[in-house]
Amino acid sequence: MTSQQRVRVVVIGGGMAAARLAQRLRPAGAGGGPALTVLGEEPHAPYNRVLLAEVLAGRYAAEVIALPAPHDGVRWLGGVRAVRIDRAARTVLCDDGQAVPYDRLVLATGSNPVLPPLRGLFPPGHDDLPDGVHPFRTLDDCTALAAAAARPGVRAVVIGGGLLGVSAARALAERGVSVLLAQQGEHLMERQLDAGAAALLRAHIEALGVEVHTECRVRGLRVEDGAVRGVELADGYVPDADVVVLACGVRPRTGLARAAGLPVGGGILVDDELRTADPRIHAIGDCAQHDGVVYGLAGAALEQADLLARVLSEEAARYRGTRALTRLTLTGPSPGPNSSAHPGPNRGPNSGAHPGASPGPNSGASPAPGSGASPGPDSGANPAPGSGPNPGAHDTPLDLAAFGTPSPRPGDDVIHLSDATRSAYRKVIVRGDRLVGGILLGDLGAVGTLARTWEADDPLPDAPLLHLLTTDRPTPDGGS
Repeated sequence: MTSQQRVRVVVIGGGMAAARLAQRLRPAGAGGGPALTVLGEEPHAPYNRVLLAEVLAGRYAAEVIALPAPHDGVRWLGGVRAVRIDRAARTVLCDDGQAVPYDRLVLATGSNPVLPPLRGLFPPGHDDLPDGVHPFRTLDDCTALAAAAARPGVRAVVIGGGLLGVSAARALAERGVSVLLAQQGEHLMERQLDAGAAALLRAHIEALGVEVHTECRVRGLRVEDGAVRGVELADGYVPDADVVVLACGVRPRTGLARAAGLPVGGGILVDDELRTADPRIHAIGDCAQHDGVVYGLAGAALEQADLLARVLSEEAARYRGTRALTRLTLTGPSPGPNSSAHPGPNRGPNSGAHPGASPGPNSGASPAPGSGASPGPDSGANPAPGSGPNPGAHDTPLDLAAFGTPSPRPGDDVIHLSDATRSAYRKVIVRGDRLVGGILLGDLGAVGTLARTWEADDPLPDAPLLHLLTTDRPTPDGGS
């Protein structure tokens, strides 16, 4: 097959989904693979977004989270933004004037951070965020936030108590920053945890020196001379703030698809072959909506990229959805060199703690840093425990795994074990012979069998479920 005959595949987006697709597709010179071009808006090489919180914490340098380089057959154009899709001419127009032709187009445009409607977020006459206000979505966001947090005596407010907000608060506390975490909902990580599990998580976060406010609505920002100086809470409390982190969720980037006339709901609508209404255009990752669901998770994005690589290689494959598992590890208090430098409200003797989050398998987020599902073994660097700063620290970690729904329906069976003295909490929800949800905090020795059962949507094993919550059975090769 000559180069003129090879299918031209163009991918818009240079994140984890695009990198995985480029990795999975055969090189153009090997077995007739497509001629692949990737248009990446960020100037950086692709990186593992799940580990951004580790970079913010100072545990890993930015280059550590880089993803494997695409093979030589990939034309990767970094720092290039697609501005329009001409479906009639099958061409992508870019901000640098290029017109890139395609035979098959893949939208992997990801998502944008949600900017809440706060007074002072965009002062009159200003289109940019005030100095000190940061989203936490990209490597550039992470670099800017780390630089701001490095100043002596910095006071930070994190708005949003989901997985992203918890990860950001932990990372900033690890840098010795005084941190207040404001969550509008009743408890932390409402999408993954119930109230009991969230109470244990809150206690752990507060032990790291983070001041946590739940059922707390942020009304606005105090801005002076273009820089944030404080945050106005609905109850009248106005904590000082030099740094504000917006961790209020993400919104799929669908503008290009919508402008091109493709159907859009919460995300870009795709079928079981991840194909849009235009048979030449596919969508994967955070921007895609399949069967009514926008996953916003790294694991789903990688699974979709794997399947689309098969579709583009003319194999029979259908996407049936992703059953994601959230994993997070927060290490315990470990006083660091700046532990006494930045005292803050309600900060105890461990105010300079060095908590750590080590997203394990199925930890990813692609919503966000530190959220979602597995980056997978080929997604990039997953540094070994102890490879960052303080490798010899003997912390008491809090391990967390959650899947499915945290709340049962009438008629569901619920098995629940809790031991607050050991920060242990285990709960699974069963409907018939299937798992529909689970929350595990503390020692995660039981997670293996439950995770495999959940992800495969298999009937529960014959062993009593209480037994599965207290131990795990080895796999045939001796693992667990």
